[in-house]
Amino acid sequence: MAEPIKPITLPTAENPQQEGEWLRTSLHKWLNQEFIPEQVNEDIAQRAAQIFIRHRMEGENDLGSLVIAIVTEMQAFDFSQSFYGEFAIANAVSDLLLDSLGIERCCGE
Repeated sequence: MAEPIKPITLPTAENPQQEGEWLRTSLHKWLNQEFIPEQVNEDIAQRAAQIFIRHRMEGENDLGSLVIAIVTEMQAFDFSQSFYGEFAIANAVSDLLLDSLGIERCCGE
């Protein structure tokens, strides 16, 4: 039987605003590189960062819970001007955070 994936816990947020600004900038850059630069990419990155900051300020350190929060709350975002959706954004946030922690995304090692 396969082993469950171990949860990934982020370090306790010492400065959620700074983390959020890093995430906003990194996500915006990623969005622009993945397809084409569009104004909506900045809006998406801003909204995802707001969600992230709020949850980090509330003490959330579990990466899985943060990803689910982003998926859930980004459902209210109007993606009609974008090629992305809430799942792509949450996955990108997860990848960016894993990269920042030095954790290999491919196999969870």
